Amino acid sequence: MTALVGITAYVEPARWGVWDTRAVLVPEGYVRMVRAAGARPVILPPSADDAADLVRRLDGLVLAGGADIEPAHYGAPAHPSTKTRPDRDSGELAVLAAALDADLPVLGVCRGMELLAVACGGTLTQHLPDVLGNERHQPSPGVYGAHPARFAPGSRAEAIFGGTAEVNSYHHQAVDDAGALTVTGWADDDVIEAVEHPERRFVLGVQWHPEEALDVRPFAALVRAIPG
Repeated sequence: MTALVGITAYVEPARWGVWDTRAVLVPEGYVRMVRAAGARPVILPPSADDAADLVRRLDGLVLAGGADIEPAHYGAPAHPSTKTRPDRDSGELAVLAAALDADLPVLGVCRGMELLAVACGGTLTQHLPDVLGNERHQPSPGVYGAHPARFAPGSRAEAIFGGTAEVNSYHHQAVDDAGALTVTGWADDDVIEAVEHPERRFVLGVQWHPEEALDVRPFAALVRAIPG
C-alpha cells in the first residue's frame, strides 16, 4: 500500500476562470514533493474535528507554510506586523497533537516549523527585522531570500542536508525558544533554521521552503521514516 501523507492546507480567497470565492488550497510544490518521495498526498482543510481519527488514517504529516501563528498560543501580545489565521491554528494544533501522540512522522515547513515549536512549549520572535535590522529572510513580497545554513553534527538535519546548505527563505518570524525540540540548524545570522524532536521517530522542522526549491530530500526522509 502506498503511504498516505497529509498536507495541511489554507482556506483563502481565490480566483480562477470565472470564479472568485474562498477555496481550500496549498502550493503545488508540496504535492509534487510528496509524490516524488513515493507517497500519496492528501490535502487537509483546517479543522479540529476528529483529529485523532484523521491521524489514524494517515502515515505521515506535512505542516505547510503560511500565515503567522496567533501569539496567544505562546503567551505573547500580537506585534503590529503579525497576521494570523485562527482556523488554521486550531485545526493544525489539534492534528499535530494527535500526530505526536501517535508518533506519526511529521515534517514542518516554515510556519509548520514554528507551529511545531509552539506546540512543544516554545516561543517565536514575531518580527525579525526588529532583531536583525534587515529584511533578508523576506526581502520583498513574493521574493525569496537566499542564505547559507549550517547543521549540527550527528543531527537528522545534517544527515539529510549535509553540514551546510544554501537555503531559500520567506518569513518575518522565527523560533526564539524551541521548547522540547532540539535546535539543529542555524542561518549565518544565527536565526534558527531546523528543529527536531529527540523522543519521536521523525519530527523535523525547517524554516525555509524546500518544496519551492524542488528539494525532495526532507520529504523522502519523512516517507522513509514511515514503518513498513
